[in-house]
Amino acid sequence: MKYSYISHLYCPKCNNTYSHEQTKQLCACGSPLLVEYDLDQLGRDLSKEDLVGRDASLWRYHELLPVSNEKDVVTLGEGMTPLITMPTLGTDMNIANLWMKDEGIIPTGTFKARGAAVGVSKAKELGVKELAMPTNGNAGAAWALYAARGGIQSTIVMPKDAPKITRNESAVSGSNLYLVDGLISDAGKIVAQSVEEFGLFDASTLKEPYRIEGKKTMGLEIAEQMAWKMPDVILYPTGGGVGIIGIYKALTELKKLGWVEGELPRLVAVQAEGCAPIVKAWEEGKAESQFWNDSTTIAFGINVPKALGDFLVLEAIYQTKGCAVAVEDEALLEEQKKIASLEGAFVCPEGAATFVAARRLREQGWIKDRDVVVALNTGMGIKYPDTFSVDVPILQKSESIIKAIKS
Repeated sequence: MKYSYISHLYCPKCNNTYSHEQTKQLCACGSPLLVEYDLDQLGRDLSKEDLVGRDASLWRYHELLPVSNEKDVVTLGEGMTPLITMPTLGTDMNIANLWMKDEGIIPTGTFKARGAAVGVSKAKELGVKELAMPTNGNAGAAWALYAARGGIQSTIVMPKDAPKITRNESAVSGSNLYLVDGLISDAGKIVAQSVEEFGLFDASTLKEPYRIEGKKTMGLEIAEQMAWKMPDVILYPTGGGVGIIGIYKALTELKKLGWVEGELPRLVAVQAEGCAPIVKAWEEGKAESQFWNDSTTIAFGINVPKALGDFLVLEAIYQTKGCAVAVEDEALLEEQKKIASLEGAFVCPEGAATFVAARRLREQGWIKDRDVVVALNTGMGIKYPDTFSVDVPILQKSESIIKAIKS
């Protein structure tokens, strides 16, 4: 058996194909490229039962990942994050079967570690010496740290308002870190210029084909953790959209392998009201989105005015009979506190947005009584220390606690 059953790269727009053994960014037509596997041969060589007892990381699925040689794998033990029941919150929402896939419990504290692990590993295999990327924070931090582990230099450009923790993570890794007085789209222009001038490997979202392969392992894990029975609904916070594209790709591949049966889960793209290009495009029945001017949201990770792979996000929604929901900052902050108080989970703002969307879709009847619902929390709440300000009483050394009597 081969370590990877990768076959080739292909363009989802014009169907051009490319070798995976050469460094390739976008298709000649400008579209992102996707990875194709020899699923027929893999289906003959491997069964889902063969996964039992394997290492509890995303590399347990190495046959469905693009790294051909195990020696090139760059890992910090990422993957197999918990799938947790949320009974108290579910009762509050009137969703009997509510689950959370918690990506906060992973190296670097967010799901971005998945894309970085696989993307950096493939870059190492291809002989990349230096990569560059724009980021809203968490992706850049993850890629900088994994690049350091893989012996690759990195150049990271992020908005000056990016969370301080992610700036520190990038800087301490030895990355060439720059802050821009603008949005991720402005950082992207700077990176594009540097890639052109210095011949760097462009690791921008979907400008290389392999980040999505790391992200798709969330879908593989959900299926395995649910005993290969797919949920009815999966909600995902959507900025660049790689996560939802990856989950759709994963479940489609599993269905081709015959490891899962039935209809795919209805996928829900959740965005912030202050930056909702996918939601607007879905509401209008469009195949692509328009640039969202003056975007702003406290959920910094999904502040992406225009995603390169927006057409793939929308395809995933349409093909699964899903939908797209926009959430106000005030609502997601309130939900963030409710999740912590009812379930003891301090989720990130983007993750909280998915629970707001689930609550509203249940109220509207779109989520049914017996639906099994999985909401993705994509990172630790503690990575956003400025999200909340709390007023805590200070005791003098001579004072004692006075407990209020609850009626």
